[in-house]
Amino acid sequence: MEKDDLTHFNDEKRAKMVDVTSKSETKRRAIARATIHMNEETLARIHAGKIAKGDVLAVAQVAGIMAAKKTSELIPMCHPIMTTKADISFEDDGNTALTITSEVVTVGKTGVEMEALTAVTIAALTIYDMCKAMDKGMRIEKTYLVEKTGGKSGTFKAEA
Repeated sequence: MEKDDLTHFNDEKRAKMVDVTSKSETKRRAIARATIHMNEETLARIHAGKIAKGDVLAVAQVAGIMAAKKTSELIPMCHPIMTTKADISFEDDGNTALTITSEVVTVGKTGVEMEALTAVTIAALTIYDMCKAMDKGMRIEKTYLVEKTGGKSGTFKAEA
């Protein structure tokens, strides 16, 4: 792509939100993933419901869903999107890693990749916040787009 073809800049070479008026509405879906590493005891206490701040996974799930819906308020050039589905799931390795996966769906003129990435990031930050009193060494790692479908660019799948 040539510098003159960049769509996020106006004639004065300043940032702008891309005009999607003429784009067709299509079903768009994105899946993102993040992993938070913690001590074994922290993960065990999360599953046992023994974290002082409450049900960590329930709160993180709601936080992630809320984040998907608020993405355009956090990232300046993101379009507000009518989210038709947002889901967060958790899977752990039985040891020290908890993987967070989000799925976001819409029918619209622009994709939901940023919403899916924001959802897993905020869910991970919520887990950190709720557990930091017992485990300040937690690490949020490997946040990435797993897959996206819909729109002119078609399907993307991350390499395994």
